[in-house]
Amino acid sequence: MKSVLVIGSARSGTAVSKLLLKKGFEVYLTDSGIVSNKEELETLGVKVYDEGHPDTLKEINYEFVVKNPGIPYTVAFIDYFVKQGSKIYTEIEVASWYAKEFHYGAITGTNGKTTTVSILYALLKKHGTSYVAGNIGIPLSEVVLEHEKEDANIALELSNFQLLGMESFKPKVSVVTNLAPDHLDYMKDLDAYYESKMKIYRNTDQEDYFLRNIDDEEIMKYAKNIPCKIIDYSLEKKADLYLKDNLVYYKDTYLFDIKTLKLVGKHNISNSMVAACMAYLLGVSIEEIQIGLHEFTSVEHRLEYVGEKDRIRFFNDSKATNAEAVVPALESFDKNIILLAGGYDKKLSFDILKPYDNRVKCCFSFGETKKEFKNIFSHVEELDTMEEAFDKAVQLAKPGDVILLSPACASYDQFTSYEQRGKIFKEYVYSYLNGGR
Repeated sequence: MKSVLVIGSARSGTAVSKLLLKKGFEVYLTDSGIVSNKEELETLGVKVYDEGHPDTLKEINYEFVVKNPGIPYTVAFIDYFVKQGSKIYTEIEVASWYAKEFHYGAITGTNGKTTTVSILYALLKKHGTSYVAGNIGIPLSEVVLEHEKEDANIALELSNFQLLGMESFKPKVSVVTNLAPDHLDYMKDLDAYYESKMKIYRNTDQEDYFLRNIDDEEIMKYAKNIPCKIIDYSLEKKADLYLKDNLVYYKDTYLFDIKTLKLVGKHNISNSMVAACMAYLLGVSIEEIQIGLHEFTSVEHRLEYVGEKDRIRFFNDSKATNAEAVVPALESFDKNIILLAGGYDKKLSFDILKPYDNRVKCCFSFGETKKEFKNIFSHVEELDTMEEAFDKAVQLAKPGDVILLSPACASYDQFTSYEQRGKIFKEYVYSYLNGGR
């Protein structure tokens, strides 16, 4: 029996361990923390080592290693296998080996991934059997375990961490939505980060499609030697996929009218264009696309409308974990924005936000980066926590104002994830709307 090592449990580690067991491998799973479902996995036959990585695991000859994408290759235990020349894959790469009738619409990029993949999934569901997986929080291995034999379309969100561990993954349609500085605490440099995104089309051929955003200078610089069919798209220029008089066309085919969209912001027009074209190429009809786009409202934590009181509106944009992700939110409102920003310091610049100073009534900054916004906006008040920032924002707000959580930072200084941060923000809002604050 061939052995495999899974490093990092979480949801994806658990799922890929179960899948590999089913495929006849001897599975070793190790985690630096406590594996909460250890008893369940051991009952199934997984050999679990938690609260550290014992050296005895290095003595076993593995067919390959599956690494949680969030663990850097520079961690000592991982680095040992890198230096040994071991094959190191991600969970998605492994899962893709086994579902031969899955057709992937794969989406990566610095910003807009989750919204675009959520729209794509909504459109694919209108047509037939489809699933959503990947960086959005659902391991592909879970989908494969339950639906391996099905002929299905998959809306798949990919981080660059996941793409680093891809060897044979081949999407039918793929896109890099945009490129902006991020994850410099993980990647060697910005060039390495941008190059990692381009791995999404590495294994494609002339039966596949890559959507290229010609409005993004960095994509045009890095998207080279593309082996599949290229579909250029633009909000501003004539392209294969384009916007004209509020109507979106793919070549000569009319897809939809942007006036029917319920999403706000120019960036969401682009996200909808991409999702619609990808769905069309995966077999969804024009009518199904138009119905799906009209029905789609929002993605949780991504410029999500939370509520309104006394003509003060609240939006949760907790997924904006870098400055570039905040720009679309600021562009969605002309003025009177009360911005809540700050969090874990990824050593990124916020200068790109300076041109929006005239739209920001006040920025209440919090967390590790609270001092970093004083040179970005004219009106800034530094606070320790998001709760303090929220309370100050409510005190300042007048009818017509927008209170916007769009942190421009990761959450790890005070929260376990951007999801937790967003949910807590919404709890503050609901409490305020019900007279509790």
